[in-house]
Amino acid sequence: MHLNPWMYPLLFLTGLAAGFVDAIAGGGGLITVPVLLAVGLDSKVALGTNKLQSSCGTALALRHYARSGWVDWPDLRVGLVASFVGALMGALAVNRLDSAFLRGVVPILLLAIAGYTLVSPRLGSDPGPRRLSPMVFGLGFGSLLGFYDGFFGPGTGSFWTMACVGVFGLDLLRATAATKAMNLMSNLASVVVFAWAGKIDYGVALVMAAGQMIGGRLGSGLAVRRGARLIRPVFLAVVFAITARLLWQRFRG
Repeated sequence: MHLNPWMYPLLFLTGLAAGFVDAIAGGGGLITVPVLLAVGLDSKVALGTNKLQSSCGTALALRHYARSGWVDWPDLRVGLVASFVGALMGALAVNRLDSAFLRGVVPILLLAIAGYTLVSPRLGSDPGPRRLSPMVFGLGFGSLLGFYDGFFGPGTGSFWTMACVGVFGLDLLRATAATKAMNLMSNLASVVVFAWAGKIDYGVALVMAAGQMIGGRLGSGLAVRRGARLIRPVFLAVVFAITARLLWQRFRG
């Protein structure tokens, strides 16, 4: 697709802003997908392009979290594999299953997450009890949330963060870092499917990826310095924004 030259700086800045927000609390697709649709990309090409460019920002943010010592790789290995396989299955199932049920249920779940976070001001400030072993947690949540991300997607990062805090006992900063790792694996699985189907605009993805990587590095650096004090309000804002968008799409029909 040939775009007007003035659109490329817009795409770069969009990627930068989305990468910054996504590195802290997820939800970068709220910024990028509407812009990709607005510049004229087909809906499936927009989704495929978004998965590719967002993977670049997520990878750089994850690298910074890992170098800062906030990623416990041994605890995440099973979950990473399960997320990739689950997302691959979810992406392949898109054309065979109806997502109408999820469109009604997911906003309710996100509102429940937001409400619980609001009434628990110290949620994720300190590590909590670990309720499942790394293998059971990774296999169960990796398969479920990986499939969800490949099949539907909105709010996956929020679900991962709450699972890491509430079930796996991580503090909010380590949970955010773990979420980046899981999101990267499920995004890469989706990229494989979209690339195989020819639904990625690589020129657009490359421009946005450059912005994503800068934004991802800046956002993760700020999150590491500020910790839960920054992550919690941004996380809440992202959850409410995703919920509002899903409800608007549902009632718009």
